[in-house]
Amino acid sequence: MTDKLPSPLTPQQAMSMIEDDPRTLLVDIRSTMEFLFVGHPEGAVHVPWIDEPDWVVNPHFVTEIRKLLLGGAICTIDEGCAAVILICRSGKRSLEAGKALLEAGFHRVFHVEEGFEGELDEHHHRSSVGGWRFHGLPWEQC
Repeated sequence: MTDKLPSPLTPQQAMSMIEDDPRTLLVDIRSTMEFLFVGHPEGAVHVPWIDEPDWVVNPHFVTEIRKLLLGGAICTIDEGCAAVILICRSGKRSLEAGKALLEAGFHRVFHVEEGFEGELDEHHHRSSVGGWRFHGLPWEQC
């Protein structure tokens, strides 16, 4: 087991990485319901870390991310491997999921510290003190 942590990014830093390297993979790891109905960053792929109906860690999470990266085929000698950026609601689940990827041998793993909706404010509302949406970055919902 590793004690490495995924590198934290602000939502703006994550957006810059995505714009600077089109190989960058932005993965929304929230539940299916959150992804569809709360909204998600434009261009994010959805691989839940924990999902309904059982609310247990997805045993295929690492494999699904490897498949998205073509098993590592999008690595080059000059540029290394594509970055994987994880995003959840507030940055807690993405931290845990990032640890799992690092333990599985991934090297360029990041997580959006503020998440998609940010922390709760004094009225117990999200998207008012931080997060992808709060900063006006591109997002969509069903």
